[in-house]
Amino acid sequence: MSEKIRTFIAIDFPDEVVKEVARVQSVLNTRKFTGKLTELGNLHLTLKFLGEIDEEKLNLVKRELGEIKVKKFEARLGDAGSFSYRGKPKIVWIKINGKGMFELQEKVDKAMLRVGFEKEERFMSHLTLARVKYVKSPSNFIEYVKNLSVREIKFDVEGFKLMASELKSMGPVYETLVEFSLIIP
Repeated sequence: MSEKIRTFIAIDFPDEVVKEVARVQSVLNTRKFTGKLTELGNLHLTLKFLGEIDEEKLNLVKRELGEIKVKKFEARLGDAGSFSYRGKPKIVWIKINGKGMFELQEKVDKAMLRVGFEKEERFMSHLTLARVKYVKSPSNFIEYVKNLSVREIKFDVEGFKLMASELKSMGPVYETLVEFSLIIP
């Protein structure tokens, strides 16, 4: 039986974005909450999570992703927010704005449909700042997050990656399997 690899498709961020995320995380960290800030070296935007796939499927995925034709585009950091469950914040994020992101995600989604993955129902272009386990006053924390100041840093998206993810006790470890370039306009 073939070994399976936990995979996802993502974009990385330039240093300027990472520095701004670090600044926002340091502000967020002044609030008392139980959870974990995203490691700066692990920052990415997930275009599609594929889960555990074998080598045969991996080769099909690589082939289909290599056929994607999207022009390079500009994106920018947006507002902060959170995903909640039953009124309790679970994920703190920064929105990533830019029409090109949705076009790229749609093309990735269509390519993955061709190799048997389901359509992504709710894509929200974001990067994860922190995962929250517990906060004393959820509604106050959610409001605080909404009001976090994020600089609107613009950056070029020039490609995307097929990534492997290994879950370890200290957190996920990511490895780039293949990089794909976008088209120069």
